[in-house]
Amino acid sequence: MPLTTTKPPINKTVADPNGLDKRQRLNVRKTYKIYIGGKFPRTESGRYYTLKSGTGQPLTNICRCSRKDFREAVVAARTAFKDWSGRTAFNRGQILYRMAEMLESRRAQFLAEITWQGATSYQAEKEVNAAIDRLVYYAGWCDKFQQIFSSVNPVSDPYFNFSVPEPTGIVSIIAPEDSSLIGLVSSIAPVIAGGNSCVVLASGSKPLCAVTFAEALNSSDLPGGVVNILTGYKKELIAHFSSHMDVNAVMYWDDDTKTIQEIQSNATVNVKRVILHKGKDWMSKNAQSPYMIMDTQEIKTTWHPVGI
Repeated sequence: MPLTTTKPPINKTVADPNGLDKRQRLNVRKTYKIYIGGKFPRTESGRYYTLKSGTGQPLTNICRCSRKDFREAVVAARTAFKDWSGRTAFNRGQILYRMAEMLESRRAQFLAEITWQGATSYQAEKEVNAAIDRLVYYAGWCDKFQQIFSSVNPVSDPYFNFSVPEPTGIVSIIAPEDSSLIGLVSSIAPVIAGGNSCVVLASGSKPLCAVTFAEALNSSDLPGGVVNILTGYKKELIAHFSSHMDVNAVMYWDDDTKTIQEIQSNATVNVKRVILHKGKDWMSKNAQSPYMIMDTQEIKTTWHPVGI
């Protein structure tokens, strides 16, 4: 895949101790790939599109994923689900906190990418801070939301009756188009905090932070396959995200009426849950809640005889 760079090559000369002039080394250009099963492959189709900055300058080439990429991501998510959902809630909280640590350690890169995509330095700083804080927020809820939303139900027979939340399975997420980092983090964090695995389609116009976020996830102790991040055209991939038979829920964060109708229609094929969030202010505290964890939980009710 042809590569471009976000910064022009350096060709300045520097003085050599021996009196000779030598050119400085060129910048190592970053290749923005996708993230499937804990690895960073290129799209199987070999297609890409050129991402441009807010001023119209080419930034880099972005993978244009296909149906096969999505299917491979679903297989990776299903494989990872058993281990991830079976871990203790406390351990999941530790890993989400580690994700926040990795985001903090790569702050400079996220700030640069957000500004390359059209934000001011102040807006970028505010967004990165909010994304880190949001991960810490959901890390804290990992071992607490079950206590809030579980119940012991009153029954007239000699049984205990318990209702507890359990993860629904694989969630396909169409990330917000207008957000570079905070919208992405806000959609992924509650899903995996509840023990689900997910396949995410990043913003088509602001995908840089999604790929870099995947690199942070890969070094945060998060098992490969729990989060899979694809890039590409929504109009091409939404049908696959909403109709795949091994996806248990689909989450859409924008308000395009035609797209919502398409998702709802496709979801009836295997009666997958459709989660819609419109008009979210990602920087607001209203964009985080334990109820967002419950969006991708199933309530399991069990009966247990008294005295046993």
